[in-house]
Amino acid sequence: MTATDPPSATHRAVEAVWRIESARLIAGLARLVRDVGVAEELAQDALVIALEQWPKTGVPVDPGPWLMATAKHRAIDLLRRQERFTAKLNLLGRDVEIRENAEPDVDALDDHIGDDLLRLIFTAAHPVLATEAKVALTLRLLGGLTTGEIARGFLIPETTAAQRIVRAKRTLAAAGVQFEMPTPSEMTERLSSVLGIVYLIFNEGYSATGGEDWTRPELCQEALRLGRILAGLLPDEPEVHGLVALMEIQASRLHARTDTAGHPVLLLDQDRRRWDRLLIRRGLAALDRAETLGGGVYTLQAAIAACHAKAHRPEETDWSRIAALYEVLAFVQPSPVVLLNRAVAVGMAGDPARGLELADALVAEKVLKDYPQLPAVRGELLAQFGNHAEACGEFERAAELTGNEGERSLFLKRANALRDESGHRAPQQG
Repeated sequence: MTATDPPSATHRAVEAVWRIESARLIAGLARLVRDVGVAEELAQDALVIALEQWPKTGVPVDPGPWLMATAKHRAIDLLRRQERFTAKLNLLGRDVEIRENAEPDVDALDDHIGDDLLRLIFTAAHPVLATEAKVALTLRLLGGLTTGEIARGFLIPETTAAQRIVRAKRTLAAAGVQFEMPTPSEMTERLSSVLGIVYLIFNEGYSATGGEDWTRPELCQEALRLGRILAGLLPDEPEVHGLVALMEIQASRLHARTDTAGHPVLLLDQDRRRWDRLLIRRGLAALDRAETLGGGVYTLQAAIAACHAKAHRPEETDWSRIAALYEVLAFVQPSPVVLLNRAVAVGMAGDPARGLELADALVAEKVLKDYPQLPAVRGELLAQFGNHAEACGEFERAAELTGNEGERSLFLKRANALRDESGHRAPQQG
C-alpha cells in the first residue's frame, strides 16, 4: 500500500493489523509496565498514532514491529515520568539507551512473546475476576475486539461492556495481581478457568442465548483463534487440544445450522454436504493428539462430536457409542445438561422409554426448570410414543423459556406440526 491509497483503505488496514497484533503488543508491554490496564492504553496510543500517520506515509512493510516500536517508545516515556523511572528502566536492560530519534530495541519483546501471551491469558482469567469480567477482558485484550463488538456479541449495552472491562482492570490493579505465570499449584485451576472462558465464548456464538440470530459465527471464530493460540503455547496439555478439537468439529456445522432464510436447522435435518470438512479433519487431528496425551472432559465431548462428524448420513450415527461416552462424561463431570444429553442419546440408541425416564428424573429434581431444552427433549421422546398432545405442550413450554427468537420459532413450529402429525420423530440436537 502506498501513501496515495485512500484513507478509508488505510484505516481498514490499520484495523486488520490491530486485530492480529494487539494481543502480542499488549502482552509485551504488560511485561514492561507490570499493569495490564496501562499496557492496553499504551497499545491504544500506538494505534492512534498509526491512524494519524499511515494515511499520509502508507502502511509499513512490517506493521506489527512498527506498532511495537511505537508503543515501546510510549512506555519508555511513561517510565521516565514516573518517580521510580531508573529502577523500572532496568527491566528493559542496562544496555538500552534512550535517544531522541533512536530506533527502539523491540527484540526484547519479541524474544519472550510466547511467555508474554501466556501471562496475559492467565492474567485475564485470574480468579479474582467474575466470569463475565473475565470474558469481556479476554475478548478485549486477546481478541482485539472493540467494546461495541463485545456488547453486540453478548447482546448487552455498550456501557455495560465498558463497565465490565474497566472494573476488571481496576480489580486486577487493586488486588495487586502481578503479570506473571501462576505457580505450578495454581496452573491446573487457572488453566481450567481459561478453557472455560474460551468455551463460553464459543458456545454463545454457536447457540446464542438471546436475540434473533441462531448463531454468532464471529464469536466462534474468536474462540477458535484463542484455542489455537493456547494449543501452540501449551502443546503438552491434553485438554487444550481436547477443547480445540471440540470447537473445530462443532464449528464445521455452523453454515448448515441455518437455512438460506436464516432459520434454524437441527442436526439430523442438516445438509451434511455443507459441513466444513477441513475443520472436521483439523478437529479429528486435535482429538487424536488429546487422546494420546490423556484427555479429559473436553476430549470426551470432542469424541461425541466426532461421532456425528464421521457419519455422512444421520442413520449412520453411532448413537450407542455416544450414549456410552455421555455415561462416562456424567461420571467424570456430572451435570444436569450432560444427563439431559445422555437421555437424548439413549433414546436415539433405541431405548426411548429409558431416555424419557432419565429426562423425567431431571424434571423431578427441578435443576433445569428454566432450561428450554429439557421440555424440548421430553417433547421429542413423548412424540415417539404417539403422545402428541403432551409433546405439543412441552414444545410450547420450551418456546416460553427460550430467549432466542430463532429457537422460539423452531419450538412453536414443532408444536404446530405435532397437532397434525400421526407418526413419530426422534429427538435431536443442534
